[in-house]
Amino acid sequence: MGADFPAKPLSRRAAIAGGALALGAMPAAAARAAVPRAPVPVDLVVVVKQRRLLQLIYRDRVMRTYRVALGSNPVGHKRDRGDGRTPEGLYRIDYKKPESKFNLALHIDYPNERDRVHAMRRGADPGGEIYIHGHPRAASELAYFRLKFAREDWTDGCIALPDLQMAEIYRSVLEGTPILIRP
Repeated sequence: MGADFPAKPLSRRAAIAGGALALGAMPAAAARAAVPRAPVPVDLVVVVKQRRLLQLIYRDRVMRTYRVALGSNPVGHKRDRGDGRTPEGLYRIDYKKPESKFNLALHIDYPNERDRVHAMRRGADPGGEIYIHGHPRAASELAYFRLKFAREDWTDGCIALPDLQMAEIYRSVLEGTPILIRP
């Protein structure tokens, strides 16, 4: 007989997608999109802010591309805590955070030494806690942010994408991977 696996709670989205698939109501492309893809090798993450794209790169080849939401004031490099900007430049993914306010998160090592020096010269706080992350976990915020995510930038300076895509990225990107955030 087969092995026993612990039962996991079924999300509402998975139940609806499964029901629609069983009834033949979901097109094949949508059914494939509802299943997370396998991880890919990654040696660089590139974010192009102006185009709202995140790319996973391996040996100078784009392996995957995703649409993202940025900080609420996305133009320009992050300079101060609370400015709503997403940083620009070369950073690293310094740790993974499986449990957070958002569904999965990869921490970006902003501010780096250069950012701290510039902020100190201005007498400012450069901020921090910049992540690539999924949607909020709190049910009260979830519907609101899903609606916002579909049409505008909404983070405090982070890079956000839908949970299924974030799960793919989370599995593919290792700690220490460089991330280049371009204007």
